[in-house]
Amino acid sequence: MRIARIITPLILFLGWLLVAELSLVPELFIPHPANVGRAFSEVLTQGYRGGTLFVHLGTSLGRLGLGYIGAVLIGIPLGLFMGRFLLVRNLFDPVLEFYRPLPPLAYYSLLILWLGIGEASKVTLLFLAALPPLIMNTISGVESVPPQRIESARTLGVSTLSMFARVIFPSCLPHIFTGLRIAMGFAYTTLISAEIVAAVNGIGWMVLDAGRFLRTDVLFMAVFVMGFTGMVLDGLLRFAELRLVHWKGK
Repeated sequence: MRIARIITPLILFLGWLLVAELSLVPELFIPHPANVGRAFSEVLTQGYRGGTLFVHLGTSLGRLGLGYIGAVLIGIPLGLFMGRFLLVRNLFDPVLEFYRPLPPLAYYSLLILWLGIGEASKVTLLFLAALPPLIMNTISGVESVPPQRIESARTLGVSTLSMFARVIFPSCLPHIFTGLRIAMGFAYTTLISAEIVAAVNGIGWMVLDAGRFLRTDVLFMAVFVMGFTGMVLDGLLRFAELRLVHWKGK
């Protein structure tokens, strides 16, 4: 069954190659795969407008990591408390419900106004984009914990802190990992948008700059790099889930 996963990508690649070989579409719009490969080699070794591919990609992943880790450190504990204590939920839920449906770019201009066009506004934007899925999935996880499990822990004299650490948090892990994956997707797409709006480096900025100068070979290459990078990040989270939540579905 694993071979079935490569059938559709292979068909798409062969279709792209056929269109390029027969010149059905001008090179400006759909470059030949060989030219995209050469662009990849060029950017990887010689760089693109001040930085190699690893420099641009590393800059983007650095921004993503800071915003995402900040959201994890705040979102998961806050979700645990919001799911467990009604007072905490009533305090934070109105704010969360207000800004959760807003597109991140809708308030990005405010962040730029307050924090400038540097890294602070970009990292804050990624933090805010990743926060709601983490909080909401953690709350859902707390609500799904069987009451009997909590009552059993209480009869054994488990303290409130130990209840969170040994009962509620482990029981929420499947929901938390779902939130981690969704939050990563939100943050990653927001990262690209943020770099397109205001940046001078990064893989998203490379897409915008290549399009501005009609370098569609570089543009295609950068899009493929973004896609594969997103797949790798999601794969790492799925691998961690399999190792840490091995009882899921059993």
